[in-house]
Amino acid sequence: SGKITIGDFVHIAAYSALFGGSEGIELKDFSGLSSRCVIYASSDDYSGNSLTNHTIPDKYTNVTNQKVILEKHVIIGTGSSIMPGVIIGEGSAIGSMSLVNKSVQPWGIYIGIPCKKVKDRSKTLLDIEKEFIKSLKG
Repeated sequence: SGKITIGDFVHIAAYSALFGGSEGIELKDFSGLSSRCVIYASSDDYSGNSLTNHTIPDKYTNVTNQKVILEKHVIIGTGSSIMPGVIIGEGSAIGSMSLVNKSVQPWGIYIGIPCKKVKDRSKTLLDIEKEFIKSLKG
């Protein structure tokens, strides 16, 4: 739902959900979501200082609306959740069942709840991308 932009060669597996809201979600080229991933560009305030859910008029709620961006070559493992305002840096991989509640740097492998960097990710895929693009041009 909401504003969603999808680049080229993007894969979104079954049962994933994208809630773009007013600020939107951007999935850049070669990014991908495994099954049952959820991306939220908007979220209710769970503090108890406002009412929640879409049946309540806006003046009684405190909804966060922030764009979510998956940069080029990002891969998200099955069952992961991405919260509003997160930017996942180019080439990063998010392990299965992870919660991404803060932006992550490029070319890392992140896992956990909340996710933490466990190591760097190889950039070899950039050479493979060049070969692939060249093959498309004949």
